[in-house]
Amino acid sequence: MTSPQRFQALDVFRGMTICFMIIVNTPGNDVTFSPLMHAKWHGFTPTDLVFPSFLFAVGNAMSFVMAKWNTKTQTQVLTKIFKRTVLIFLLGYLMYWFPFFRLDETGHAVFAPISGTRILGVLQRIALCYGIAALLIYYLKPKAALIVSIVLLFVYWLLMYTFGDYTMLGNAGLKFDLWLMGDKHLYHGEGVAFDPEGWVSTIPAIGNVVAGYIAGQFIQQKGKTYEGLAKLLLVGFTLFVIAYFWNLSFPINKKLWTSSFVTLTVGLDCMLLAAIIYLIDFKNKTKGVYFFEVVGKNPLTIYLLSELMATVLYMIHVGDKNLFSWIYDNIFSYAGDYFGSLFFAVSYMLVCWSVGYFMDKKKIYIRV
Repeated sequence: MTSPQRFQALDVFRGMTICFMIIVNTPGNDVTFSPLMHAKWHGFTPTDLVFPSFLFAVGNAMSFVMAKWNTKTQTQVLTKIFKRTVLIFLLGYLMYWFPFFRLDETGHAVFAPISGTRILGVLQRIALCYGIAALLIYYLKPKAALIVSIVLLFVYWLLMYTFGDYTMLGNAGLKFDLWLMGDKHLYHGEGVAFDPEGWVSTIPAIGNVVAGYIAGQFIQQKGKTYEGLAKLLLVGFTLFVIAYFWNLSFPINKKLWTSSFVTLTVGLDCMLLAAIIYLIDFKNKTKGVYFFEVVGKNPLTIYLLSELMATVLYMIHVGDKNLFSWIYDNIFSYAGDYFGSLFFAVSYMLVCWSVGYFMDKKKIYIRV
């Protein structure tokens, strides 16, 4: 039987991830402090740790519920895995399609065609990585699943080296995505058709979920001992060093989700989770952790809310400006470009947090 404290540490870890993700995704303007920006291409910033940390947390959470699968039939387990995978993928797709209509050149609302909707994205990658990782762990057991994940890191490296280069327009992942989906179904935020959550780059991302599962399983067994915590830190540091040297031949790159990027982020997540467990379970430093627990208990709901609410704010116009920009210009811009943008992002996150707080007080926890 798992202890509430271990779940508390996991909720805090997830909550920190989602809060930071919202701050990063919703700055008040195009100006922001460099640590809150993704690396332009090769390289790494604190912001680049957010998404892989969420995948790590997905695997971590799986380790706490996997024991229940032993009491279920294979059909029940597979139904649960595929249902959750499809639902999360569909939620991500509908989020990009929302509000399902667009304004044409005359200002009239017209139905947004599916042919122009992005297929992949953040939630879609979470869904795919969860589904594949869950199947690997269920059928192969954790150690074998970890070995397969490591092999996939080298397979991905081989694919990227053999069928392209490490540039945005020349990498193997983009070539496959264009062949399979066409440019209209890809992300265009970089100014060109390129999806950072493409099909091929999802292969190494499976490793983040599997690693999270292994870490969660280890924490349940030895997380209450200093020896266990020291081993978790040591593994994290070792992976950090491996990533440093792997970067010399396969650059750390979040948008390509390179194998060195996976190794680095898993290492950092192990160390970060160990630090949280140490503070909460060993030092009993629980003051303020409830703030992150609120979001960690409903991570998917709060994330969806943050994305959909931003879309609605962009849809509503006040004069010649959308409401998102109007709020920033009339309230936050007086703090200056950088701090105004940051204050807007933090305030926006707090609005989302308040919804999570209300849900927690009402004991409303939405699970997919």
